[in-house]
Amino acid sequence: MRLRLRVNGEAREAEDVWEGESLLYVLRERLELPGSKNACEQGECGSCSVYLDGSLVCSCLVLAGQAEGREVVTVEGISEGDGLHPVQEAFVEAGAVQCGFCTPGFVVATHDLLRRVPEPGDAEVREALAGNLCRCTGYEKILAAVRLAARRMAK
Repeated sequence: MRLRLRVNGEAREAEDVWEGESLLYVLRERLELPGSKNACEQGECGSCSVYLDGSLVCSCLVLAGQAEGREVVTVEGISEGDGLHPVQEAFVEAGAVQCGFCTPGFVVATHDLLRRVPEPGDAEVREALAGNLCRCTGYEKILAAVRLAARRMAK
């Protein structure tokens, strides 16, 4: 099947898409957007998080056909222009980027949280990021990055 969707503000098409392919596979392999990571393929780790029509989803759990005609925003599409988004900058500056595999999912989930709750408390942050797993280290630097991004975006 031919898949037509809007990705990061741009109309995109993918040819010969199998009905059983995941949106994650289409984004990474067919549209050459490697930001969303393929880790668990079961929606357990959050590494493949993207926006689908403005809602945060695990792209490994979305069939490509379900994305037909819809709007997708990946970690590559969060920033405006050539610079990093404040959430991306905060992750870099706080040292929250360990091996980097989980980082795209954390960045998209944090972006989603801060657009809904500009000044979240620690409990709200922990709940919002509960669907994302990092195997490199503890979560303190990630939480520090979220707090830093929230402070900067609140100004």
